[in-house]
Amino acid sequence: MFTVEKMTEDMRDEVLPMVDAFYQSDAVSHEVERERREQTFADAVSDDPVLEGYVLKEDGKIIGFGYVTIYYACEVGGRCLMFEELYLKEEARGKGYGSRFFEAVMQERTDVRRFRLEVTKKNQRAARLYERLGFQFLDYDQMALDR
Repeated sequence: MFTVEKMTEDMRDEVLPMVDAFYQSDAVSHEVERERREQTFADAVSDDPVLEGYVLKEDGKIIGFGYVTIYYACEVGGRCLMFEELYLKEEARGKGYGSRFFEAVMQERTDVRRFRLEVTKKNQRAARLYERLGFQFLDYDQMALDR
């Protein structure tokens, strides 16, 4: 049986190795320091609602994780949810769990007007999944200024 549950602090030892694997995959275009990955986990399980963490489970065992964040976008006149990260262990891939995760979050968040995500050009398998779910590429080039 597949379930999606909110991430909790006691899941740290199971989730962080998957986070590390995610950051070594084609889903990421640059290195992210371990300290930032650990801070992100801490933020995802905190009371601050800006970042939420989820675990994906198969028969009660954690097989993946996802992070989402909420923000307001003027161009849609409402809240947007960014799917920040989604990772499934190798043995859980190809079973439709990624699609089911997106559907669960989208059904839960009825206050959201736009769902958004990033995908690297080299991660074609993920891009095809997202397109099947109805996502479309935007023509924005992003810029960033880190502190």
